[in-house]
Amino acid sequence: MLTILIFFTLFIALTTFLPLSRHTHWIIRGMDFPRLQFTILAIILLLAHFIFLDPQIVTTQALIISTTLCLIWQLSWILPYTFIYPKEVKTSTEYDADKQLSIITSNVLTPNRNAKALIKLVKKHQPDVLVTLESDLWWEEQLNVLETDMPYTVKCPLDNLYGMHVFSRLPIAEQEISYLVEKDVPSIHTTIVLRSGDKVRVHFLHPAPPSPTENAESAERDAELMIVARSVADSDLPVIVTGDLNDVAWSATTRLFRKISGLLDPRVGRGVFNTFHVDCPLVRWPLDHLFHSKHFSLQKIKRLPSIGSDHFPLLTQLSFTARRCNNQAGIKADAAEDKWAQEISEAQNVSKNDVPKPGKKN
Repeated sequence: MLTILIFFTLFIALTTFLPLSRHTHWIIRGMDFPRLQFTILAIILLLAHFIFLDPQIVTTQALIISTTLCLIWQLSWILPYTFIYPKEVKTSTEYDADKQLSIITSNVLTPNRNAKALIKLVKKHQPDVLVTLESDLWWEEQLNVLETDMPYTVKCPLDNLYGMHVFSRLPIAEQEISYLVEKDVPSIHTTIVLRSGDKVRVHFLHPAPPSPTENAESAERDAELMIVARSVADSDLPVIVTGDLNDVAWSATTRLFRKISGLLDPRVGRGVFNTFHVDCPLVRWPLDHLFHSKHFSLQKIKRLPSIGSDHFPLLTQLSFTARRCNNQAGIKADAAEDKWAQEISEAQNVSKNDVPKPGKKN
């Protein structure tokens, strides 16, 4: 039993502290994902130390201390996405319909052919904006029926798992499709005009993940996130960034994105809202995100039912409250983190100047 507990203690220590290296290999970056599972494992392991070992022995004490440190570290990343943590985004008290903006973000999974399920959700929830990821020409043809109620569109059908479509009830004043870091991975950049006449700068992203079947490292994904973060930090307009970022909410890079951009995460203090993988309840992660500037408060955030994809759709409803919510505060980068973000983008030879700036004042 001692040998088994030593093995699992070494395992939990390795998976806890290897990500501190900032190495971009997919195996190390992948250790950011199951922090919740590692937390549960650490709790079980800590209990096992007390049940099966003698706490008076030095070896046992070392195992207990090591496991406790790992548990505390993992919890520090997970706790912000629980109800016991203070909300980063205020709950809205704005009921003016002209100030509302609701968005469904849905990775449809290209081979999935259950378009009717997504169309049904759109008709039920009546979002102002629908963004689909992994949507090819077949999906475009199926979703064209939405244009009766959502006539403003941006379409980028691709069959490489990185197609993207935007359907909107609200006018899209400007739009641009860009390939920021990789030549076959698009992003969409728009300004959307609220019913009140206010303009919102919106960036729809779907960077490639670090994985053995995609990119061996997270460098490309991280660079896209950093240059968008730097670009929106300078925005004169309210900002929303949404999409499948192929990164978990509690990773070091997503946290760095939030710090550099100044954007807020409405999930903080409310819950995890895991969207991937639909078929694996015990191994689910929050890969689909919506971040926004302090101009908004939150009406609702909800994970929607499965549409046959490996991702659940995510519905977020915001209220544009402008200056009334300017006292909302996110997390800020220090000098070392700002330098790290710069190094990430420079390694891929990209910069914030590569990101379209819809609505930018001349």
